[in-house]
Amino acid sequence: MSTVGAYFRLARVGWVLVREGVVSALPTQDMPPSIGLLKSLTEPFARFRAKKEARSTRLSRAVDRLGPSYVKIGQFLATRPDVVGVDWALDLSMLQDRMAYFPTAIAKSAVEGSLGRTISDLYTEFGDPIAAASIAQVHPAQVDGRKVAVKVVRPGVRQRFAHDIESMYLLARMQERFVPSSRRLRPVEVTRTLEQTTKVEMDLRLEAAALSEIAENTKNDPGFRVPTVDWERTGRDVITMEWIDGVKMADLDGLRAAGHDLDRLAETLIQSFLRHTLRDGFFHGDMHPGNLFVDASGTIVAVDMGIVGRLGKKERRFLAEILYGFITRDYLRVAEVHFEAGYVPAHHDVASFAQAIRAIGEPIHGQPAETISMARLLALLFEVTDLFEMETRPELILLQKTMVVVEGVSRILNPRFNMWKAAEPVVGDWIRDNLGPKRVVADLRDGVKAAVKLAEALPEIAAKTEKLHREVVRMSEDGLRFDPETTEAIGKSEARHSRSGRVALWIIALCLVYLVFTIG
Repeated sequence: MSTVGAYFRLARVGWVLVREGVVSALPTQDMPPSIGLLKSLTEPFARFRAKKEARSTRLSRAVDRLGPSYVKIGQFLATRPDVVGVDWALDLSMLQDRMAYFPTAIAKSAVEGSLGRTISDLYTEFGDPIAAASIAQVHPAQVDGRKVAVKVVRPGVRQRFAHDIESMYLLARMQERFVPSSRRLRPVEVTRTLEQTTKVEMDLRLEAAALSEIAENTKNDPGFRVPTVDWERTGRDVITMEWIDGVKMADLDGLRAAGHDLDRLAETLIQSFLRHTLRDGFFHGDMHPGNLFVDASGTIVAVDMGIVGRLGKKERRFLAEILYGFITRDYLRVAEVHFEAGYVPAHHDVASFAQAIRAIGEPIHGQPAETISMARLLALLFEVTDLFEMETRPELILLQKTMVVVEGVSRILNPRFNMWKAAEPVVGDWIRDNLGPKRVVADLRDGVKAAVKLAEALPEIAAKTEKLHREVVRMSEDGLRFDPETTEAIGKSEARHSRSGRVALWIIALCLVYLVFTIG
């Protein structure tokens, strides 16, 4: 009956979105007339106050009513403007991940259960929570006179999310089935990515590992670091890390009062992000101002590594060539890179795609660099890729979204910040090292390694091929048969599936009728 439960939960989500005026705020441009009719039918059911509020306010209230899982879902969709549109992604990015605290006693119990030791054995002091989000809350604590931050997973959050993700899968499958144009965006795959990233975020050992990895990658980088992890006091439901005393990057007055150079901070931030992306292929995927501090020495300290992104060598080269192509106005090369990477279907014309890319790139040239908005470029790129059926690339979308956020923070620090000038030393070095003669050497080295691995695997491949050949010959001679038990089990499964589907549809219909009569 999990499918029935998913229908119920989806119906509740729809009702909340209708009542809070979110459905009436949805755009109907370029949509079938039936969508406009459906929207008009829902408008009378929206709360009166919702009709007067901004769309972002309606969205925030609806997500608050739906609970912690939907805060996380909303924040994830904010990273996917290709799916929800740039304007809605901006609204979703403003969702506040501030939830009610759960009792300290429950947090202590969760810590003890996760680490198998008593609180008094682990910490000399353990304070009340100071921040709470949809996944976890943070407590100040002491370990032998050293102040630490203890992050504890919210009780029951895994079970709640597991139920809510079922509804998301149901909606994604319905979208793929009934809205063919959405298949390019792969809604089921997007939902699977959401499920995976949130599961990772709910295992604090993995966040600790991400902190450790980025600390190792950046140990020699100027002006950037992350908190150190106390592995002895870290488990699935708890992570203990260095307490950061610093000024939040959103607090401009505080930064100035502390004597920090805001222009230098803006430059350090963008260069650090590009190093992580191009050099390491591993970057912090949630670098909003609330997750960035500046310590007394002027070093940027990034916290909350629940969302991270990875780029393979192919994607890093793709990114570098795209940036280089836009800078040099070589739009044909930018188009060719898309086709070589397999991002645009081969039946499209490269020259036509280059023309579309030119429409994005030309408005950049001749403008002062500090006025060029990455957010605007991102919106134009999505429009172009839609025309040419470019499939969604989740790793690139997260990268582009994070780049927009980092650029925004840099321009908060310095409104006339020239991102391209600040980026040039990092991007230029990477291009010289990876798109020139050194790239050929690296490719040859990788090719030799691949050939050696293939040679080692040849005996096993040959044995498996011979076995497969024998099986095919046997099946062609004797036919494919199921034993009676298997046939009976398949029949029962099909009957059960059909029955549950009919039950679910009837329950939905009855719920809708009930709502009509009770509200009417």
